[in-house]
Amino acid sequence: MTRHETPQTPTDWDRSGLPKWSFFSEEMLEAEKALLFRQHWQIVCHVSDIPEAGDFVTLDMVGERALVIRDREGQVRAFHNLCRHRGSRVVAEEQGRCKSAIICPFHGWVYNLDGSLRGAAQPDSLPPMDPDEWALKPIELDIWQGFVFVRFQPGPQPAISEILARHDDEVAQYRLDAIQPTDGRFWTENVDANWKCVRDVDNEGYHVPMAHPGLHDLYGNGYYDEPFHDGTARSLGAFREGRGRHWSVRNYKSVLRSPEHMDDAHAGAWLYIGVFPNFVLGFYPDSVIFYQEYPTSVGTCVQRSTTYRHGDEDRRMRLARYLSGRIDRITSDEDQQLIEWTWEAAFSSGYDGIILSDLEIGVHSYHEALRRHFPVLRDPEAPAPGTLLDRNKELLEGET
Repeated sequence: MTRHETPQTPTDWDRSGLPKWSFFSEEMLEAEKALLFRQHWQIVCHVSDIPEAGDFVTLDMVGERALVIRDREGQVRAFHNLCRHRGSRVVAEEQGRCKSAIICPFHGWVYNLDGSLRGAAQPDSLPPMDPDEWALKPIELDIWQGFVFVRFQPGPQPAISEILARHDDEVAQYRLDAIQPTDGRFWTENVDANWKCVRDVDNEGYHVPMAHPGLHDLYGNGYYDEPFHDGTARSLGAFREGRGRHWSVRNYKSVLRSPEHMDDAHAGAWLYIGVFPNFVLGFYPDSVIFYQEYPTSVGTCVQRSTTYRHGDEDRRMRLARYLSGRIDRITSDEDQQLIEWTWEAAFSSGYDGIILSDLEIGVHSYHEALRRHFPVLRDPEAPAPGTLLDRNKELLEGET
């Protein structure tokens, strides 16, 4: 979707945002975990993070534990990180390599890299065990442009590669099949706020001129958001002309030489694709990133992120990547403060809701996506304790 195809902002729409109660409700959180985080696709890594047989990456969220691993035939597989014996993690690290097999650290049960059971410790103490029947439990997996996604439980959405297909042509120029990990780490940070506060800050650029002086120095007025459409949203920040006032921006523009295979619209811009419900892919002339958040309680969540370099990166591009990462880190710190302030506001006796600007249509479109799953979010007052799911079901049936 190009900018001239962006849906027009409606002239009459609900500007009020989500109800206050939805940020504090334990029942709402459990419903979100079940429907949004277990039944929607979650990004884990890129295939370049697991280049060799036995290489793995794990992802823990909302009580689920995923293990993504490359088997001996080169196939990428996903399993519950759950030994079939007593439920222990079969690998304890966030990423690493199983040399020849997956060995549970609790009792030493051994699994092949394709998940099948090779053997239990002291097998004479157990009945005969079929290697497929007692294999690691698989998790649904899909790969788009080299990025690996899992879905813990079946959901109503199509494959993530189908959801993201409308962006295929635009991102092809980033040559994602050739990107490589940078320092090989997935960064995590605890945030003292409800996870929806992160989305509310991230889904609009209206705050950029005031809250992000460095980012505004890079973009100027060349930034815009498109609303969520069929599960994704697109934002583009075109670089403003001039050298830049801030050190990182000035040097980034001076150093950056965008790849020749990129078109003019993207050689001088940062592109973001937001994916419902909780992660964003970022495409820069010098690097590719993703970040996601997931709840740990009503008032806390975790942000997880990583960065990839282009496969043909030279020393100049490496410096440009360092500088863009510096701009991003400063922006992230500024956003964290805004996220926490957004969360704190709802505790105040003076808080009686919000009003959204036309420039925050991305926030509204995200809220509408949430309401399609949870029409109970249209209720200004919280459902009576223990009735949220029944009330939501009633409203869903009324909409059909």
